[in-house]
Amino acid sequence: MFRQMMQLLTAAPAEFRAPPDLRDAVAVLLVEAAHRDDVFGPEERAVITRLLKNKYALSERECGELMAAAEHANANITQLHPYTRAVTEQMDYEARLELIEMMWEVVYADGVLDPDEDALIRRLANLIYVTDRDRVLARQRVVARSKG
Repeated sequence: MFRQMMQLLTAAPAEFRAPPDLRDAVAVLLVEAAHRDDVFGPEERAVITRLLKNKYALSERECGELMAAAEHANANITQLHPYTRAVTEQMDYEARLELIEMMWEVVYADGVLDPDEDALIRRLANLIYVTDRDRVLARQRVVARSKG
């Protein structure tokens, strides 16, 4: 009985056992941004698919598998730390800034910025060490592209 209790106490949750693959981490964070307003619409899905295919040169099948894995992980997520840690450890500053810009594209895909989406990006930018100034400039670039 004591041994079983110790195993339960010392067993790490699955998300802490190994750091996620960088592509998985990016996909999960993009899906989290899309879900933040409680609506994951076709516009957001299309933007995430386009972003992932372009960033990682994925085939349609590979991208579909990555999206399915990200959605599954997102449905079972308890914290974002393993994903943000993978990003900070495996991406340089410019790549992390690009990720923030990608998140802005996702949240603006439906034409509406929800306050929870804005708060999430602010929090994630802080967790991956992107400055407030660069986060705001990334947002402005996305908004300018959507108008032009």
